[in-house]
Amino acid sequence: MKAIIEGLLFLKGSDGLTLLELCSILDKKEEEVSQALKELYSDYQKEDRGIQLELLGGHFKLTTKQEHKEYYKKITLEEQNANLSQSALETLAIIAYNEPITRMEIDEIRGVNSSYVIRRLLIKNLIQEVGRSDLPGRPKQYGVTNAFLDYFGLGGIDELPKMEEKEPDSQEEDLFASRYQEKND
Repeated sequence: MKAIIEGLLFLKGSDGLTLLELCSILDKKEEEVSQALKELYSDYQKEDRGIQLELLGGHFKLTTKQEHKEYYKKITLEEQNANLSQSALETLAIIAYNEPITRMEIDEIRGVNSSYVIRRLLIKNLIQEVGRSDLPGRPKQYGVTNAFLDYFGLGGIDELPKMEEKEPDSQEEDLFASRYQEKND
């Protein structure tokens, strides 16, 4: 049962699981699950383990050990400094020029689902939730952060390059006129 609990907690990640959720999933009594959790906790207390079992906010979670945090920081700094993908740059530009903007509005502009990209940008602290829309469901609205400004060397959002607006043609085009003419012999 310990191995199953370990796998479940790994799958749930930072959300974790409550004791009641674990009992329900495992179809076991609280005493049995509590005992397995105690044993798992004890296993993770050994010096040769890199993770630990913690009860945070009523949820059991697998977390990294504090004593190794200097090593973990190196990875997170690498991830933050990694180059941005084309989709991330595209999404950032949409947010920067249209903030505050909802995910659905971003999806409409891009033509694809942007959930994953938005999550990655939130993790990198390049965007943040800036409020809620008045649209049904009150979706989150996003805007750029100071880290975004630092990343791109901007003093403020007003320093973004101006978008060129396409000027309408001075002549009105007849939508029904053909550009091609038949030649009469």
